[in-house]
Amino acid sequence: MRHHGLLPPILAGLVSAVVGYASSFTVVLAGLRAVGASPAQAASGLLALCLAIAATAIGLGLRYRMPISIAWSTPGAALLVATGPVQGGFPAAVGAFLIAAALMVLAGLVPWLARAIAAIPRPIAGAMLAGVILSLCTAPVRAMVELPLLATPVILVWALLFRFARQWAVPGALAAAVVAIAVHGPGGGLSGATLRPSALLTVPTLNPSVLVSIAVPLFLVTMAAQNVPGMAVMATYGYEPPLRPLLVTTGLASAVAAPFGAHAVNLAAITAAMTAGPDTHPDPRKRWIATVALGAGQLTLGLGASLAMALVLLSPPILVVAVAGLALLPALGSSLANAVTEAEGREAAVVTFVVTASGTTILGIGSAFWGLVAGGLTALLLHRRRPAPVATTEQPEPENPVSGSRESATLPAGR
Repeated sequence: MRHHGLLPPILAGLVSAVVGYASSFTVVLAGLRAVGASPAQAASGLLALCLAIAATAIGLGLRYRMPISIAWSTPGAALLVATGPVQGGFPAAVGAFLIAAALMVLAGLVPWLARAIAAIPRPIAGAMLAGVILSLCTAPVRAMVELPLLATPVILVWALLFRFARQWAVPGALAAAVVAIAVHGPGGGLSGATLRPSALLTVPTLNPSVLVSIAVPLFLVTMAAQNVPGMAVMATYGYEPPLRPLLVTTGLASAVAAPFGAHAVNLAAITAAMTAGPDTHPDPRKRWIATVALGAGQLTLGLGASLAMALVLLSPPILVVAVAGLALLPALGSSLANAVTEAEGREAAVVTFVVTASGTTILGIGSAFWGLVAGGLTALLLHRRRPAPVATTEQPEPENPVSGSRESATLPAGR
Protein backbone atom coordinates (compact mmCIF):
# COMPACT_ATOMS: atom_id res chain seq x y z
CA MET A 1 0.00 0.00 0.00
CA ARG A 2 2.83 2.31 0.83
CA HIS A 3 4.40 1.80 -2.62
CA HIS A 4 1.00 2.28 -4.26
CA GLY A 5 0.78 5.64 -2.49
CA LEU A 6 4.11 6.70 -3.99
CA LEU A 7 3.12 5.83 -7.54
CA PRO A 8 0.86 8.85 -8.29
CA PRO A 9 3.44 11.54 -7.42
CA ILE A 10 6.18 9.61 -9.24
CA LEU A 11 4.04 9.40 -12.38
CA ALA A 12 3.10 13.07 -12.08
CA GLY A 13 6.76 14.05 -11.86
CA LEU A 14 7.76 11.91 -14.84
CA VAL A 15 4.87 13.26 -16.94
CA SER A 16 5.77 16.84 -16.07
CA ALA A 17 9.40 16.15 -17.07
CA VAL A 18 8.34 14.77 -20.45
CA VAL A 19 5.86 17.58 -21.09
CA GLY A 20 8.30 20.29 -20.05
CA TYR A 21 11.12 18.85 -22.17
CA ALA A 22 9.11 18.08 -25.29
CA SER A 23 7.22 21.36 -25.14
CA SER A 24 10.21 23.63 -25.43
CA PHE A 25 13.51 21.88 -26.15
CA THR A 26 13.23 23.14 -29.73
CA VAL A 27 13.09 26.70 -28.36
CA VAL A 28 16.25 26.08 -26.34
CA LEU A 29 18.18 24.62 -29.27
CA ALA A 30 17.00 27.37 -31.61
CA GLY A 31 18.03 30.03 -29.08
CA LEU A 32 21.51 28.61 -28.52
CA ARG A 33 22.06 28.21 -32.25
CA ALA A 34 20.87 31.78 -32.86
CA VAL A 35 23.61 33.26 -30.64
CA GLY A 36 26.37 31.28 -32.32
CA ALA A 37 26.45 27.78 -30.82
CA SER A 38 27.52 24.93 -33.06
CA PRO A 39 25.26 21.84 -33.13
CA ALA A 40 27.57 20.11 -30.64
CA GLN A 41 27.63 23.16 -28.34
CA ALA A 42 23.83 23.45 -28.47
CA ALA A 43 23.44 19.76 -27.59
CA SER A 44 25.89 20.28 -24.73
CA GLY A 45 23.83 23.24 -23.51
CA LEU A 46 20.65 21.16 -23.53
CA LEU A 47 22.40 18.37 -21.61
CA ALA A 48 23.78 20.86 -19.06
CA LEU A 49 20.32 22.37 -18.55
CA CYS A 50 18.80 18.95 -17.90
CA LEU A 51 21.54 18.01 -15.44
CA ALA A 52 21.19 21.35 -13.61
CA ILE A 53 17.42 20.93 -13.41
CA ALA A 54 17.78 17.38 -12.12
CA ALA A 55 20.29 18.27 -9.41
CA THR A 56 18.38 21.38 -8.29
CA ALA A 57 14.91 19.79 -8.29
CA ILE A 58 16.08 16.72 -6.37
CA GLY A 59 18.13 18.76 -3.90
CA LEU A 60 15.41 21.32 -3.16
CA GLY A 61 12.71 18.64 -2.96
CA LEU A 62 14.69 16.67 -0.39
CA ARG A 63 15.72 19.82 1.50
CA TYR A 64 12.32 21.52 1.86
CA ARG A 65 9.92 18.59 1.36
CA MET A 66 7.89 20.77 -1.02
CA PRO A 67 7.06 20.26 -4.73
CA ILE A 68 9.53 22.91 -5.94
CA SER A 69 9.61 22.33 -9.69
CA ILE A 70 12.61 23.55 -11.68
CA ALA A 71 12.78 24.26 -15.41
CA TRP A 72 14.93 26.02 -17.96
CA SER A 73 14.01 29.57 -18.93
CA THR A 74 11.86 29.19 -22.03
CA PRO A 75 11.31 32.97 -22.31
CA GLY A 76 15.07 33.35 -21.97
CA ALA A 77 15.63 30.95 -24.87
CA ALA A 78 13.09 32.90 -26.93
CA LEU A 79 15.08 36.04 -26.10
CA LEU A 80 18.17 34.42 -27.59
CA VAL A 81 16.28 33.66 -30.80
CA ALA A 82 15.16 37.28 -31.02
CA THR A 83 18.68 38.55 -30.28
CA GLY A 84 20.44 36.57 -32.98
CA PRO A 85 24.19 36.63 -33.66
CA VAL A 86 26.25 38.63 -31.18
CA GLN A 87 29.69 40.21 -31.20
CA GLY A 88 32.23 37.69 -29.99
CA GLY A 89 30.11 34.70 -30.94
CA PHE A 90 29.00 31.97 -28.55
CA PRO A 91 31.79 32.58 -25.98
CA ALA A 92 30.41 36.10 -25.48
CA ALA A 93 26.91 34.68 -25.09
CA VAL A 94 28.20 32.22 -22.46
CA GLY A 95 29.77 35.17 -20.64
CA ALA A 96 26.34 36.83 -20.62
CA PHE A 97 24.79 33.60 -19.24
CA LEU A 98 27.27 33.75 -16.34
CA ILE A 99 26.44 37.39 -15.57
CA ALA A 100 22.71 36.64 -15.65
CA ALA A 101 23.32 33.79 -13.19
CA ALA A 102 25.33 36.13 -10.96
CA LEU A 103 22.46 38.63 -10.99
CA MET A 104 20.10 35.84 -9.91
CA VAL A 105 22.36 34.97 -6.99
CA LEU A 106 22.62 38.66 -6.12
CA ALA A 107 18.83 38.97 -6.14
CA GLY A 108 18.71 36.19 -3.55
CA LEU A 109 21.40 37.75 -1.38
CA VAL A 110 20.32 41.41 -1.61
CA PRO A 111 16.63 41.85 -0.71
CA TRP A 112 16.25 45.30 -2.27
CA LEU A 113 17.32 43.98 -5.69
CA ALA A 114 14.56 41.38 -5.73
CA ARG A 115 12.10 44.08 -4.63
CA ALA A 116 13.34 46.37 -7.42
CA ILE A 117 12.71 43.68 -10.02
CA ALA A 118 9.26 43.03 -8.57
CA ALA A 119 8.58 46.79 -8.80
CA ILE A 120 8.87 46.80 -12.62
CA PRO A 121 5.31 47.58 -13.77
CA ARG A 122 3.53 44.43 -14.85
CA PRO A 123 2.36 45.94 -18.18
CA ILE A 124 5.94 46.81 -19.17
CA ALA A 125 7.30 43.38 -18.16
CA GLY A 126 4.49 41.64 -20.04
CA ALA A 127 5.00 43.81 -23.12
CA MET A 128 8.72 43.08 -23.21
CA LEU A 129 8.12 39.33 -23.07
CA ALA A 130 5.40 39.58 -25.74
CA GLY A 131 7.74 41.50 -28.03
CA VAL A 132 10.47 38.91 -27.54
CA ILE A 133 8.34 35.90 -28.48
CA LEU A 134 6.15 37.50 -31.18
CA SER A 135 8.38 36.50 -34.10
CA LEU A 136 8.46 32.90 -32.87
CA CYS A 137 4.68 32.77 -32.53
CA THR A 138 4.21 33.84 -36.17
CA ALA A 139 6.44 31.00 -37.39
CA PRO A 140 3.56 28.46 -37.71
CA VAL A 141 1.88 30.78 -40.22
CA ARG A 142 5.08 31.14 -42.24
CA ALA A 143 5.62 27.39 -42.11
CA MET A 144 2.12 26.79 -43.50
CA VAL A 145 3.02 28.94 -46.52
CA GLU A 146 6.56 27.62 -47.07
CA LEU A 147 6.09 23.93 -46.16
CA PRO A 148 2.36 23.10 -46.27
CA LEU A 149 2.85 19.32 -46.49
CA LEU A 150 5.02 19.29 -43.37
CA ALA A 151 3.43 22.06 -41.32
CA THR A 152 -0.28 21.33 -41.83
CA PRO A 153 -0.32 17.95 -40.00
CA VAL A 154 1.75 19.42 -37.18
CA ILE A 155 -0.66 22.33 -36.65
CA LEU A 156 -3.76 20.12 -36.95
CA VAL A 157 -2.44 17.68 -34.32
CA TRP A 158 -1.58 20.61 -32.04
CA ALA A 159 -5.06 22.14 -32.45
CA LEU A 160 -6.90 18.88 -31.71
CA LEU A 161 -4.81 18.08 -28.65
CA PHE A 162 -5.00 21.68 -27.44
CA ARG A 163 -8.79 21.25 -27.44
CA PHE A 164 -9.02 17.84 -25.78
CA ALA A 165 -5.69 17.21 -23.96
CA ARG A 166 -3.98 20.57 -23.65
CA GLN A 167 -0.85 19.47 -21.79
CA TRP A 168 0.00 17.06 -24.62
CA ALA A 169 -0.59 19.53 -27.46
CA VAL A 170 3.04 20.52 -28.04
CA PRO A 171 4.51 17.04 -27.47
CA GLY A 172 1.91 15.74 -29.94
CA ALA A 173 2.87 18.42 -32.47
CA LEU A 174 6.50 17.43 -32.01
CA ALA A 175 5.64 13.78 -32.64
CA ALA A 176 3.78 14.81 -35.79
CA ALA A 177 6.83 16.78 -36.92
CA VAL A 178 9.06 13.72 -36.39
CA VAL A 179 6.72 11.61 -38.52
CA ALA A 180 6.62 14.30 -41.21
CA ILE A 181 10.42 14.49 -41.25
CA ALA A 182 10.69 10.70 -41.47
CA VAL A 183 8.28 10.60 -44.43
CA HIS A 184 9.43 13.67 -46.35
CA GLY A 185 12.92 14.23 -44.98
CA PRO A 186 16.28 13.23 -46.41
CA GLY A 187 17.21 9.58 -46.73
CA GLY A 188 18.93 7.96 -43.80
CA GLY A 189 16.94 9.90 -41.23
CA LEU A 190 18.24 9.47 -37.68
CA SER A 191 20.20 6.30 -38.49
CA GLY A 192 23.51 8.12 -38.06
CA ALA A 193 22.53 9.90 -34.85
CA THR A 194 24.25 9.02 -31.59
CA LEU A 195 22.75 8.65 -28.14
CA ARG A 196 26.09 9.29 -26.47
CA PRO A 197 25.85 12.52 -24.41
CA SER A 198 28.58 15.06 -24.94
CA ALA A 199 29.46 18.02 -22.70
CA LEU A 200 31.63 20.69 -24.31
CA LEU A 201 33.28 23.43 -22.28
CA THR A 202 33.15 26.91 -23.80
CA VAL A 203 35.53 29.47 -22.32
CA PRO A 204 33.40 32.58 -21.71
CA THR A 205 34.35 36.08 -22.76
CA LEU A 206 32.86 39.36 -21.54
CA ASN A 207 31.60 41.76 -24.18
CA PRO A 208 29.88 44.90 -22.79
CA SER A 209 27.27 45.17 -25.55
CA VAL A 210 26.41 41.47 -25.28
CA LEU A 211 26.09 41.73 -21.51
CA VAL A 212 23.55 44.53 -21.93
CA SER A 213 21.62 42.88 -24.76
CA ILE A 214 21.53 39.35 -23.27
CA ALA A 215 22.48 39.21 -19.58
CA VAL A 216 20.18 41.96 -18.28
CA PRO A 217 17.08 41.02 -20.34
CA LEU A 218 17.68 37.31 -19.64
CA PHE A 219 17.73 38.01 -15.92
CA LEU A 220 14.62 40.18 -16.11
CA VAL A 221 12.47 37.84 -18.22
CA THR A 222 13.51 34.87 -16.11
CA MET A 223 12.51 36.68 -12.92
CA ALA A 224 9.28 38.16 -14.30
CA ALA A 225 8.08 35.25 -16.44
CA GLN A 226 9.36 32.24 -14.48
CA ASN A 227 10.34 32.83 -10.85
CA VAL A 228 7.51 35.17 -9.86
CA PRO A 229 4.74 33.06 -11.49
CA GLY A 230 6.37 29.91 -10.13
CA MET A 231 6.11 31.23 -6.57
CA ALA A 232 2.51 32.30 -7.24
CA VAL A 233 1.55 28.82 -8.45
CA MET A 234 3.03 27.23 -5.35
CA ALA A 235 1.24 29.72 -3.10
CA THR A 236 -2.02 28.80 -4.82
CA TYR A 237 -1.61 25.25 -3.53
CA GLY A 238 -0.60 26.33 -0.04
CA TYR A 239 3.21 26.17 -0.28
CA GLU A 240 5.45 29.05 0.75
CA PRO A 241 9.08 28.10 0.10
CA PRO A 242 11.72 30.72 0.94
CA LEU A 243 12.31 32.71 -2.24
CA ARG A 244 15.81 34.01 -1.51
CA PRO A 245 17.47 30.57 -1.03
CA LEU A 246 15.70 29.36 -4.18
CA LEU A 247 17.10 32.27 -6.19
CA VAL A 248 20.60 31.62 -4.86
CA THR A 249 20.35 27.89 -5.60
CA THR A 250 19.02 28.27 -9.15
CA GLY A 251 21.52 31.08 -9.82
CA LEU A 252 24.44 28.91 -8.69
CA ALA A 253 23.16 25.98 -10.75
CA SER A 254 22.93 28.26 -13.78
CA ALA A 255 26.48 29.51 -13.18
CA VAL A 256 27.88 25.96 -13.00
CA ALA A 257 26.02 24.90 -16.17
CA ALA A 258 26.71 28.08 -18.18
CA PRO A 259 30.24 27.18 -19.39
CA PHE A 260 28.74 24.05 -20.95
CA GLY A 261 26.23 26.13 -22.93
CA ALA A 262 23.23 26.40 -20.56
CA HIS A 263 21.50 29.79 -20.50
CA ALA A 264 19.43 29.65 -17.27
CA VAL A 265 17.46 27.42 -14.90
CA ASN A 266 14.72 28.74 -12.63
CA LEU A 267 11.48 27.95 -10.86
CA ALA A 268 8.93 26.28 -13.12
CA ALA A 269 5.59 27.94 -13.71
CA ILE A 270 3.48 25.58 -15.86
CA THR A 271 4.90 22.26 -14.68
CA ALA A 272 4.69 23.53 -11.10
CA ALA A 273 0.92 23.20 -11.34
CA MET A 274 1.34 19.60 -12.49
CA THR A 275 3.37 18.62 -9.42
CA ALA A 276 1.90 20.84 -6.68
CA GLY A 277 -1.81 20.21 -7.31
CA PRO A 278 -4.13 17.72 -5.60
CA ASP A 279 -4.02 15.34 -8.57
CA THR A 280 -0.40 14.59 -7.67
CA HIS A 281 -1.29 13.19 -4.24
CA PRO A 282 -4.16 13.81 -1.80
CA ASP A 283 -1.63 14.49 0.95
CA PRO A 284 0.21 17.80 0.32
CA ARG A 285 3.10 16.54 2.45
CA LYS A 286 3.93 13.85 -0.12
CA ARG A 287 3.82 15.92 -3.31
CA TRP A 288 7.52 16.76 -3.05
CA ILE A 289 8.15 13.23 -4.34
CA ALA A 290 6.90 14.45 -7.73
CA THR A 291 9.69 17.00 -8.07
CA VAL A 292 12.31 14.37 -7.22
CA ALA A 293 10.79 12.20 -9.96
CA LEU A 294 10.84 15.24 -12.26
CA GLY A 295 14.56 15.59 -11.61
CA ALA A 296 15.15 11.93 -12.40
CA GLY A 297 13.11 12.26 -15.58
CA GLN A 298 15.06 15.32 -16.72
CA LEU A 299 18.33 13.49 -16.07
CA THR A 300 17.22 10.65 -18.34
CA LEU A 301 15.94 12.99 -21.05
CA GLY A 302 19.15 15.00 -20.97
CA LEU A 303 21.14 11.94 -22.00
CA GLY A 304 19.35 12.10 -25.35
CA ALA A 305 20.34 15.72 -26.05
CA SER A 306 22.55 14.73 -28.99
CA LEU A 307 19.66 12.80 -30.56
CA ALA A 308 17.39 15.84 -30.08
CA MET A 309 19.95 18.03 -31.86
CA ALA A 310 20.20 15.53 -34.71
CA LEU A 311 16.42 15.65 -35.11
CA VAL A 312 16.50 19.43 -35.26
CA LEU A 313 19.25 19.38 -37.89
CA LEU A 314 17.19 17.02 -40.07
CA SER A 315 14.18 19.30 -39.91
CA PRO A 316 13.76 22.43 -42.04
CA PRO A 317 14.53 25.39 -39.74
CA ILE A 318 11.10 26.96 -40.18
CA LEU A 319 9.41 23.74 -38.99
CA VAL A 320 11.50 23.66 -35.81
CA VAL A 321 10.70 27.29 -35.10
CA ALA A 322 7.01 26.61 -35.86
CA VAL A 323 6.85 23.94 -33.15
CA ALA A 324 8.56 26.36 -30.78
CA GLY A 325 6.03 29.05 -31.71
CA LEU A 326 3.11 26.74 -30.94
CA ALA A 327 4.64 26.10 -27.51
CA LEU A 328 4.85 29.84 -26.82
CA LEU A 329 1.34 30.86 -27.92
CA PRO A 330 -0.12 30.61 -24.38
CA ALA A 331 2.78 32.71 -23.06
CA LEU A 332 2.12 35.32 -25.74
CA GLY A 333 -1.54 35.49 -24.76
CA SER A 334 -0.86 35.92 -21.05
CA SER A 335 1.91 38.47 -21.60
CA LEU A 336 -0.27 40.58 -23.93
CA ALA A 337 -3.07 40.43 -21.36
CA ASN A 338 -0.68 41.66 -18.67
CA ALA A 339 0.46 44.44 -20.99
CA VAL A 340 -2.87 45.98 -21.99
CA THR A 341 -5.51 44.90 -19.47
CA GLU A 342 -4.87 47.80 -17.11
CA ALA A 343 -5.57 51.26 -18.53
CA GLU A 344 -2.82 52.81 -16.43
CA GLY A 345 0.51 52.21 -18.12
CA ARG A 346 -1.01 50.87 -21.34
CA GLU A 347 0.76 53.43 -23.55
CA ALA A 348 4.13 52.63 -22.00
CA ALA A 349 3.46 48.92 -22.49
CA VAL A 350 2.62 49.45 -26.16
CA VAL A 351 5.86 51.39 -26.68
CA THR A 352 7.79 48.60 -24.96
CA PHE A 353 6.13 45.98 -27.14
CA VAL A 354 6.69 47.84 -30.42
CA VAL A 355 10.36 48.59 -29.74
CA THR A 356 11.09 45.04 -28.55
CA ALA A 357 9.22 43.39 -31.42
CA SER A 358 11.09 45.54 -33.95
CA GLY A 359 14.23 43.48 -33.42
CA THR A 360 16.34 46.60 -33.85
CA THR A 361 19.94 46.51 -32.62
CA ILE A 362 21.43 49.83 -31.52
CA LEU A 363 25.08 50.17 -30.45
CA GLY A 364 25.31 46.39 -30.58
CA ILE A 365 22.54 46.06 -27.95
CA GLY A 366 19.39 44.06 -28.71
CA SER A 367 15.84 45.34 -28.85
CA ALA A 368 14.66 43.76 -25.57
CA PHE A 369 16.83 46.14 -23.57
CA TRP A 370 15.79 49.17 -25.65
CA GLY A 371 12.15 48.18 -25.32
CA LEU A 372 12.48 48.19 -21.55
CA VAL A 373 14.23 51.57 -21.64
CA ALA A 374 11.67 53.10 -24.02
CA GLY A 375 8.77 51.81 -21.97
CA GLY A 376 10.26 53.12 -18.74
CA LEU A 377 10.88 56.57 -20.21
CA THR A 378 7.35 56.66 -21.62
CA ALA A 379 5.93 55.74 -18.23
CA LEU A 380 7.89 58.58 -16.61
CA LEU A 381 6.83 61.04 -19.31
CA LEU A 382 3.14 60.23 -19.00
CA HIS A 383 3.13 59.93 -15.21
CA ARG A 384 0.68 62.36 -13.68
CA ARG A 385 0.78 63.35 -10.07
CA ARG A 386 -2.52 62.99 -8.33
CA PRO A 387 -3.80 66.33 -7.05
CA ALA A 388 -3.51 66.75 -3.32
CA PRO A 389 -6.86 66.64 -1.50
CA VAL A 390 -8.32 70.07 -0.76
CA ALA A 391 -8.59 70.78 2.95
CA THR A 392 -12.15 71.35 4.16
CA THR A 393 -13.85 71.75 7.49
CA GLU A 394 -16.97 69.93 6.35
CA GLN A 395 -17.39 66.22 6.99
CA PRO A 396 -18.61 64.20 3.97
CA GLU A 397 -22.01 62.65 4.28
CA PRO A 398 -21.68 58.89 4.70
CA GLU A 399 -23.07 56.62 2.01
CA ASN A 400 -25.70 54.03 2.90
CA PRO A 401 -24.13 50.67 1.97
CA VAL A 402 -27.49 49.28 0.88
CA SER A 403 -29.19 52.12 -0.96
CA GLY A 404 -26.09 54.06 -2.00
CA SER A 405 -27.80 57.34 -0.96
CA ARG A 406 -26.23 59.99 1.19
CA GLU A 407 -27.44 60.33 4.77
CA SER A 408 -27.53 63.54 6.81
CA ALA A 409 -25.65 62.17 9.80
CA THR A 410 -21.86 62.58 9.97
CA LEU A 411 -19.26 60.07 11.08
CA PRO A 412 -17.18 60.63 14.19
CA ALA A 413 -13.63 61.77 13.50
CA GLY A 414 -11.17 58.94 13.00
CA ARG A 415 -13.72 56.30 11.91
